[in-house]
Amino acid sequence: MDNQRLLVVVRHAKAEPFAASDVERVLTDRGRHDGAALGAWLAAQGVRPGVAYVSYAARTRETWHVMAGAAAWVLAPHIDGNLYGTDEDGVLELVHTTPEDVATVVVVGHNPTMGMLAQLLDDGEGAATGAVATEGFPTSAAAVFAVPGPWAEVEPMAARLVGFHVGRAADA
Repeated sequence: MDNQRLLVVVRHAKAEPFAASDVERVLTDRGRHDGAALGAWLAAQGVRPGVAYVSYAARTRETWHVMAGAAAWVLAPHIDGNLYGTDEDGVLELVHTTPEDVATVVVVGHNPTMGMLAQLLDDGEGAATGAVATEGFPTSAAAVFAVPGPWAEVEPMAARLVGFHVGRAADA
């Protein structure tokens, strides 16, 4: 997947069901292993983010940490409070702010937004088209899109789904 502009949409890994607040929920052991498996897969695909937008919730920050560790990414993420409760349009607005010299963006957020965004972006022509509809968007899922134009112009049905994977510890 080298030499093309990529947008990677990630749902956080498996989190504990309860905490003092929803924002404070952390990953389970399975979630940490699954997130690392996803990071290893992304690295094997040649994904090297120039920018990462990560929700401020504990489970998304921890997902980034284990994913980045497994992928050997040293990039510090942009922790964004708006990703916690936004919809697909809100995520696109954030992506639109990405500097044009960035080749790859990773967004780590929550469902239903991440799954809906993956379906919304798909132009229907990519090698992985249909995977999100078939498999849903479970924890530790990543949809990798080739983006044809500037970040400021990313819009619905205008990105090619070139990869889809659900990280599971057995992958590692």
